[in-house]
Amino acid sequence: MKPDLPSLAALRSFALVAETGSLTAAGARLNLTQPAMSRRIRELESVLGVALVHRGANALRLTEEGERYAAALSRAFADIAAATAALRGATPLRIRAYTTWALRWLIPRLPRFRALHPGQEVEVVTSTDPVVDFAREALDAAIRTAPADKPPGRGAVRLQPVMVAPFAAKRGRLEVMSLLGSRVRPRDWALWHDAEGLPPPTSPLLFESTTLAIQAAAEGLGAVICSPAFVAEEVRRRRLVQLSKTEAPTGDHYWLLLPPGTPAPRVAAFRDWLLAEAVPPTPSSDP
Repeated sequence: MKPDLPSLAALRSFALVAETGSLTAAGARLNLTQPAMSRRIRELESVLGVALVHRGANALRLTEEGERYAAALSRAFADIAAATAALRGATPLRIRAYTTWALRWLIPRLPRFRALHPGQEVEVVTSTDPVVDFAREALDAAIRTAPADKPPGRGAVRLQPVMVAPFAAKRGRLEVMSLLGSRVRPRDWALWHDAEGLPPPTSPLLFESTTLAIQAAAEGLGAVICSPAFVAEEVRRRRLVQLSKTEAPTGDHYWLLLPPGTPAPRVAAFRDWLLAEAVPPTPSSDP
């Protein structure tokens, strides 16, 4: 006699496969191998008596029944998450982001969010881990970088392109300055030199984060490559100057990831606010 309901582990596994489109990527979130994930999906299909996925040599896609079941599971897991949050009482929005983006882009703008949504606290956690597992990390949203044509997750929303330019404490010739950068983005100097039509740069001194590299540049230790938005305040205060008008595209974008399913109202409010903030201001037409 078949059980009335499949196991929660099997349902969660299938929901992640549907979200990521990959047995390997879904397995990474659950610390399971690709064969183990495949067995879970086959066991779920056996319990249900329905084929949920088409298996090909190089691809995996959902059947029509699988698509419908995945959508229903997504809504169900979202309802469970919302009910759990309600049971725990009002909690802050928990947002995962990169350290420099959080410190220099998000947090300075959060007072505007709180003005629109009084009483809604926001907790920011930082990580460079490329894997975002909403089930294990209890996150309401996450920010990741990925190429413009390769969203880092199902339903990812593009926020803004990653642009870079050089900055230093005072004007000078780049060829005699130490080049400063981040280990998270080691190729940014090469990308900028290419956009500027310059020969490849010398190997930059890479810090643990762009924030540290920016501080080093402000102290006169060299030129940092970073997003102009990250150093707007330093430029305003004349602690840094932009060494070139060229702001090079890196090919990457910042992306917003949300848990699967329909977002809770407070998460939807944060998403809408973030998307509005990410729109660049319209240049003034004044002379």
